[in-house]
Amino acid sequence: MPYSQFTIDKAKRDLKLTIVEGVKFFPDTIAPITLSPRLEIMLEDLLWAVAVGTEKARSEVIINPVLLEVRRILNKEISVFSGEQFDVDIDAGLNGVCDFLVSRSSEQLTVEAPTIVVVEAKKADLKLGLGQCIAEMVAMQRFNEACGQPILVVYGCVTSGTQWRFLKLESQVVTIDLNDYPLPPVEQILGFLVWMIEEG
Repeated sequence: MPYSQFTIDKAKRDLKLTIVEGVKFFPDTIAPITLSPRLEIMLEDLLWAVAVGTEKARSEVIINPVLLEVRRILNKEISVFSGEQFDVDIDAGLNGVCDFLVSRSSEQLTVEAPTIVVVEAKKADLKLGLGQCIAEMVAMQRFNEACGQPILVVYGCVTSGTQWRFLKLESQVVTIDLNDYPLPPVEQILGFLVWMIEEG
């Protein structure tokens, strides 16, 4: 069963998780990050991607450029994977394709531990992607542990490209920030993503 079959209730029950809703876990001190001229040019097609309305268009035109900008900001010391098969525990249903994975390794040929952030693209209703994102975060947690590089916290995000909702997994507790953060402006989203990678 792939990640996409998980609802919030199924993830909570099958993966033995506790869900905490509505808690903002980002500190108020996170500063927005000024985008590069390159990203500014790439996001000029933002309205086109929104008008087309497909997850693929939003992923290619909005989400991928934002994640690659984060990689540039962090001096290419992280890797970004798009559409990666990430089979961690097939018996638990933790298998399938993740829209985007971010690893602290700079290697791009294969996913290396520790994986730190997963981003799930959705066309419209972000709530529908939360269960899938939670399952992918648990898979990241288990992958890191199996590779001998456990980390305290992994992060996730469900996004339409223009709205971003963030999650945190620590031990068996998933915290969901119910605020939807808009893009534009991209500067705050960049600040959040860089913070998650550095703090996770």
